Amino acid sequence: MTESANTRTKVDLRHAERLTIPWWDWPLPLGAAVLLAAQIQYAYPALPPWAPYALLVPVAVAVLVALSRVRVAVDGGDEPQLWVGDAHLPLHYVTSVDVIRKPDKRRALGPELDPAAFCVHKPWIRTMVRVHLDDPDDPTPYWVFSTRHPETLAALLTGSDTPTGRNARQDPERD
Repeated sequence: MTESANTRTKVDLRHAERLTIPWWDWPLPLGAAVLLAAQIQYAYPALPPWAPYALLVPVAVAVLVALSRVRVAVDGGDEPQLWVGDAHLPLHYVTSVDVIRKPDKRRALGPELDPAAFCVHKPWIRTMVRVHLDDPDDPTPYWVFSTRHPETLAALLTGSDTPTGRNARQDPERD
């Protein structure tokens, strides 16, 4: 049986968050599904009028739910691990963690991004972390992923009480 962050018990978890799409981002895709269904209804009058709506609105909901399924977790079991979705990383491979704020995301995901890096980016989340690795058997230099609690996660991953990294938050006015 395979284990994932979704099957861990709450007792084992030191940090857990789901990267959900906020409710205020749902009306636009649902409205687009309804407008597309209306266009299909008018283009194909032989179809039952409810059919395009019955198909497209649930598909839009399913896509939004699927995009919200990614979970970030740090477990505190025998061998502490970082979970991002179904990928996991033992914490003894973590060397340092950089907190990436909203103004720095474009650079971190563009010119600074290593093609071999593990990347999970959710555009509706403003902050990210870059977890640098020291694993000789793994060609992945670092993980970069979205999180709503970058300072807490950085402290947990490095085992310190304060966030580390060159992009760690220094100025509360930056957001």
